[in-house]
Amino acid sequence: DHLSRVQAVVSTQSTGENGEMNSIKSAITGDFGAVPATAREYKAAGIGWVVVGDENYGEGSSREHAALEPRHLGGKAIIVRSFARIHETNLKKQGMLPLTFADPADYNKVQPGDKISINGLTSFAPGVPLSCTLKHGDGTTDTFALNHTFNENQIGWFKAGSALNKMAEGK
Repeated sequence: DHLSRVQAVVSTQSTGENGEMNSIKSAITGDFGAVPATAREYKAAGIGWVVVGDENYGEGSSREHAALEPRHLGGKAIIVRSFARIHETNLKKQGMLPLTFADPADYNKVQPGDKISINGLTSFAPGVPLSCTLKHGDGTTDTFALNHTFNENQIGWFKAGSALNKMAEGK
């Protein structure tokens, strides 16, 4: 259950906490910075992070490198209202966990800086929703369901860290 220790949220909600695109507050320094720079900071500190997005996440990003970068920078999951189909598959191939809000209104519960746990990965199975627990800065929590479209083979990719890693296990 390697996502139970995710310690930061990278939020791509339209304008984020400070009203600017591509600018998020670091959970480490408290300073605002570009999303990729903050992701690198988290990776260097060993902190996993999650992207929270809205509708049709990944639209126009069908190339594999668009899914490789979050994995390379230490991302663990992408939680959105909906995905562009090809991008969702590419995220799976890279060992990322693309998830959708079972109730799209739960998107509004996410606050910048939340600490997030994704529950149910020890029994991760096709067609069985996972759950998400948010720990807000004021100490309150919210828990809600997350859907996925993984099949058995794709779950193997996730557990191995990527489709390529899974293929290498077979040699």
